[in-house]
Amino acid sequence: MAVDLIVPLKRPSLGKSRLRGTLGHPEGRYSHAELVLALAFDTLRAATAAPGIRRVLVVGSDPVALAALRELDVDVVGDGISGISGVSGISGDSNDEGPENGLNAALRVGERLLRADDPGGVVGALQADLPALRPGELAEALREARGRRAFVADRHGTGTTLLLSSPGEPLRPRFGPGSAHAHTLSGAHPLTAGLPSLRGDVDTSGDLDHARLLGLGDRTRAVLDRVCLLS
Repeated sequence: MAVDLIVPLKRPSLGKSRLRGTLGHPEGRYSHAELVLALAFDTLRAATAAPGIRRVLVVGSDPVALAALRELDVDVVGDGISGISGVSGISGDSNDEGPENGLNAALRVGERLLRADDPGGVVGALQADLPALRPGELAEALREARGRRAFVADRHGTGTTLLLSSPGEPLRPRFGPGSAHAHTLSGAHPLTAGLPSLRGDVDTSGDLDHARLLGLGDRTRAVLDRVCLLS
């Protein structure tokens, strides 16, 4: 069964705070927002090329960032949708706790929109910071899930890069610190295939180095090439 993906996107100037300043180059040659948007662009380009992915819906708040993604085969929704507001672009929910309220709320907004078109489909949540993502690995994860509610942990084993619903069933996102454990406790099946590019999310400079070894997407590589960080 084909999968519809939701990709939440914070305002790039505010997202990925642990990456801010790590490149150590003067303003004008590099901007934090540019790097964050490049990570998302490469993630989305790979996701739309993966067999088994039918639709990709980006939920975010920054009109400039959303416009920059329109050349890709994705649908985008911004802050005109009920439930999306606030400085990071997405409001919280009274049933969530902690700093990742906005992420889970964004996913619920996207899920409602996708379910309106196909109530019985499989919905997934994909993080927007997988610049080395390979379409074949995403397709492999879908095959291993076999219609079960399932997730892919990040390479550290603590976070979640991909969460999949069962057909027609709630996604029930539990993103935030320790989300891999939280998704396990919620009944999601942890996928065990290697999937290095799907597990290689980027939160720190060390993660960025790891993604570089896997092979960065063109947009992220171009941003880093301009500041002479890649040979």
